[in-house]
Amino acid sequence: MDKILEALVGSSHPVSVKKAIVKKVVEAAEKEVTEEQCHALYGLATRLILLGEDTFQRQVGIQVLEAYARCHRAQFECFFTKEFVVGLLQQGYGSLDRKDPAVIDYVHSCLRLLISCPSVLEIFGAVQVEVLRVVCERPGPAMCARLSTMLLDFVQCIPRDKSAVLFCQQLLRTIAHFQCTSDQERELQEYVSQVTKVSTLLQTIWKAEPATLLPSLQEVFAIISSTDPYFEPSIALASLVQHIPLQMITVLIKSLTTDRNVKDASMTQALCRMIDWLSWPLAQYVDTWVIALLKGLAAVQKFTILIDVTLLKIELVVPQIVDLVQSLKSDGLPTSKDFLLQFTELIHCMMYQFSGFPDLYENILEVIKELPKPGEKKMKQILNRSAWTSQSNSFATGLLRLSGKSETGKTGLVNLGNTCYMNSILQTLFMATDFRRHVLSQQLSGSNTLMKKLQLLFAFLAHTQRAAYAPRSFFDASRPPWFTAGSQQDCSEYLRYLLDRLHEEEKTFQILKQATSKAVPPEAGDTTPAIVSRSTDTRSHIVEAEGDRKTLVEKLFRGRLCTGIRCLQCNSISEKDEPFTDLSLAFYPPAAQELAEDSLEAERGPASACQGSVNGSDEISESSSKERQAGADGEHRVPNGPGAERCLSVPDLVNYFLAPEILDEENKYYCERCVSLQRAEKTLRVLDTPEYLILTLLRFSYDARCHVRRKILENVSIPLLMRLPSYHRTAMSGPTSSLEVDSFDSGENLAKKLKPSVKEEQELKEEVEVTSTTVESVPYVLCSVVMHSGMSSESGHYYCYCRNVSGADQGEEFKDDSLTDPGLQTCFSVVKQEEPGAQPLRDWFLFNDSRVTFTSFQSVQSVTSRFPKDTAYVLVYRKQSLTNSGGAGTNNWLRLTAEPPLQKELMDAITKDNKLFLQEQELSARTQALQAASCSFRPNGFDDNDPPGSCGPSGGGGGGGFNTISRLVF
Repeated sequence: MDKILEALVGSSHPVSVKKAIVKKVVEAAEKEVTEEQCHALYGLATRLILLGEDTFQRQVGIQVLEAYARCHRAQFECFFTKEFVVGLLQQGYGSLDRKDPAVIDYVHSCLRLLISCPSVLEIFGAVQVEVLRVVCERPGPAMCARLSTMLLDFVQCIPRDKSAVLFCQQLLRTIAHFQCTSDQERELQEYVSQVTKVSTLLQTIWKAEPATLLPSLQEVFAIISSTDPYFEPSIALASLVQHIPLQMITVLIKSLTTDRNVKDASMTQALCRMIDWLSWPLAQYVDTWVIALLKGLAAVQKFTILIDVTLLKIELVVPQIVDLVQSLKSDGLPTSKDFLLQFTELIHCMMYQFSGFPDLYENILEVIKELPKPGEKKMKQILNRSAWTSQSNSFATGLLRLSGKSETGKTGLVNLGNTCYMNSILQTLFMATDFRRHVLSQQLSGSNTLMKKLQLLFAFLAHTQRAAYAPRSFFDASRPPWFTAGSQQDCSEYLRYLLDRLHEEEKTFQILKQATSKAVPPEAGDTTPAIVSRSTDTRSHIVEAEGDRKTLVEKLFRGRLCTGIRCLQCNSISEKDEPFTDLSLAFYPPAAQELAEDSLEAERGPASACQGSVNGSDEISESSSKERQAGADGEHRVPNGPGAERCLSVPDLVNYFLAPEILDEENKYYCERCVSLQRAEKTLRVLDTPEYLILTLLRFSYDARCHVRRKILENVSIPLLMRLPSYHRTAMSGPTSSLEVDSFDSGENLAKKLKPSVKEEQELKEEVEVTSTTVESVPYVLCSVVMHSGMSSESGHYYCYCRNVSGADQGEEFKDDSLTDPGLQTCFSVVKQEEPGAQPLRDWFLFNDSRVTFTSFQSVQSVTSRFPKDTAYVLVYRKQSLTNSGGAGTNNWLRLTAEPPLQKELMDAITKDNKLFLQEQELSARTQALQAASCSFRPNGFDDNDPPGSCGPSGGGGGGGFNTISRLVF
């Protein structure tokens, strides 16, 4: 009979014929057959079930097995023994692996056929042992689902007592490794169904043996709290939550939040993963557990964990907001409308609390623009309801976890703990193309100099394969000694200190080089000019040899200002030249310009009309003279909307900085000619324009009434193109009272420094010629903007917008400039006409610590109007060379039109680190693959935390740096 059956299965007969023959074979099972024939048929049926090539063969095997097992129970009992079952589960069957779900299906079917036989009890005991071994091998979802189905049908096969606890723990670890690689709906549904069957098995065990529940939950927490970077538990664990009795919440939460062995990093990780569970399709009660755990942590003042979790999960929340709002708008349900209004309030509160991410929030603002926006007072009330206070300075560390470079190809900087002030400045300097190229092209000896460390940093930013570089060494070397590590500081102050350090370092090397060259006689024909540390420059033209002795900072960032004071009694003038690396621009008070101008005109007579003002111009821009209302809290605000007064612009602030100022009352000037204190006019003129013009907006004002520093939130329009007046002296005959000093020290009283002695004045009358001035309009183009996000000077966050601009661009932005008066004596912006319908050019980059994204100049211009806490603080403009005008051009030494090749030691360092990075990536992938196939599990993993993010409360600090002429806000 078995030969006939084999012939039918392997023959080419039609299926209908085969079915008819099989039917006859099954009917023949009711007749008497020998024991050998039964065993042959059982073996054949088993082969067909487990090794069948198609569904028909497997169906034939099942029919034959069921027929003969029903009619010949004794022979089947002898065939399906304990040894046979153990062999199937441990070794498989023929070419069939033991982990194939078909093995479990076969055992399951045979147990149903053998249920009434006494020998089944022995098989149950063997299966109890084997299923524990099977789950330790980490089978996949399909295998576990078949195993769960069998155990739910035959609960006698479930391990008991201590083995039951171990079985539950191992099954939970197996679930933690579940993965669904398909994105097809049918496969996803099948995966969810498989996971549900496994979780149902655990529920059955927990109900039957309550002693297994608590150890199981402890195992779940150990899994989801793992800080092992190479293991990410499956979200399938969310299916278990619905089976955990809600009455256990109080006991478990109290145990977790008070256990000293539970580290904060583990609790943070566990809570984050529970929040991820909310996306499981059939998740129930997950939100209840999450809220209970949050409340439990708040009750024991674990605010650090709460803050870190909130910031870590914002990355998952933000991208989903737009789709959620659109969905709520479209369904039209009353409940959706109510929820949408409340949700919109929370969105605004989130953007208010976590500012500094305009690229993330832009799309959100667009989708909720038609919905009502809560006022600042209401947002503060909402935030204060559950205010969390902590010493944690984490800021969006989750946002900064990038495994590879962004699409921009730029490298971010890891926040080392409130170091966003340094990161924004370093990215600004790196994107200063000419400065970067000259830093990378220098031949430097030694590794401990600050310039060498900056060179290495720039090399890594340019060539590393990492998404973000951690500038630990440079931070330790460049941090001002009065800056407290780990606290927020002022980026403008850091920039001045950094440039001053680089300048002084290079000057020191020049002095040492000069001393060495003096000790060794020069060879014949050696015409190398001598190097001096400082020189007083009283000439208007700088010779090439002197230019070569300047430091890189002097060549690129230093300009010269002339401070002039004219006595309004005798019209005598004293002048002093000073270097500067940035101009600190104050926000002028209401009607300050009109009052100053009226007062000045009243003092000027016919003599003054002939003499002229020191800066050669009486003009003040129209927008500078407009009155602006100042709020009671000291913040300058400009209303927006139709008919509102236009906001201030950067040229307005520059003109106010250069505008004449009256020294009167307590600030009277001591005039040598009058030999008494007199009212005077002080003016500033730019004599030498720097290649990179750094402008700092003095947004932090001092409120004398409340004795606090406040931030000025007034929006300032930032022009892409700008012209700055520069003055040049022309020699004339005749005496004057003039004193010029080119020094970095400006700590003394200005009037004392400007007052020449009688002897000096006599010598100057004999030797110094009277000078007249000519003005030139120097073109500048914007290349960087450092933004401060926050409400005060003591806290907040820095990020920057940058683009590549070099002096070798030959003034491309200004080629279409049709200005008729290039010698205009005020700073003004140049409007570049855009083509109608043109898309915004995304040639700008937004650097936010480790996060780097594309953006556009339109975003730079509108960021403050959309996010009032985010205001421009430090701006960098690049001087442009005009080939079609007499504009100020760049020196030949500046024209590096390509990136310089890296020196061998820099390239070796980067190559070594890139290899290390690739090894880390390979190790990560290999470890994940091994863990998927291994029974080992490390629930506790590593306890290393990522460095905290940017910006917590703290700030400022005094210090020195390059001299900066500024009109203080205080």
